[in-house]
Amino acid sequence: MKKTLLAALAVALAAQTATTGQTQTTTTTTTTKTTVKTVPQALNMYVFPSQGQSSSQQSKDESECYYWAVNNTGLDPFQLKQKAQSQQQQANANQAYASQAGAGYGARGAAGGAAGGALIGAIAGNAGAGAAIGAASGFIFGRVRARQDQSNAQESANAAASGAQATAEQLANFKKAFSVCLEAKKYMVKY
Repeated sequence: MKKTLLAALAVALAAQTATTGQTQTTTTTTTTKTTVKTVPQALNMYVFPSQGQSSSQQSKDESECYYWAVNNTGLDPFQLKQKAQSQQQQANANQAYASQAGAGYGARGAAGGAAGGALIGAIAGNAGAGAAIGAASGFIFGRVRARQDQSNAQESANAAASGAQATAEQLANFKKAFSVCLEAKKYMVKY
């Protein structure tokens, strides 16, 4: 009887809490302001119209110079940034996998080795010795595999760092080409 009463009381309390939670829920909406960056702003560049060009003329000139720089360098800086981010995410994922997986390789290898060693030892007449030998060799093989995975993750991180450096150099070349075009159109450019 007591258990039934306690269960009924718990259900009633849960229903009251759920109802109270639902009545206290309010919805608020906020408006977000979206700002559109110009090409120079996105590339951390500053462009000043030294001949008093209008903002519409400056936008037109920046657009023309952007396409000119893309055609002459063969690079689109926005695709470069996406590629660099993708490479960095892959390197981070590989590093995380290696660090997580490496922690259990020795123990899993030891357990698997002990089971196999016990089976072979039982056939040979000494299951305990077989399990001990199997556990030791399984642990060693597990640690070797963990080191290989960590080495592969380090190589991936090094490749990502090398790719980031190459991307930075390509971006610098694009900025030079973009600047040359804008300077020819009488703008001052700094980056």
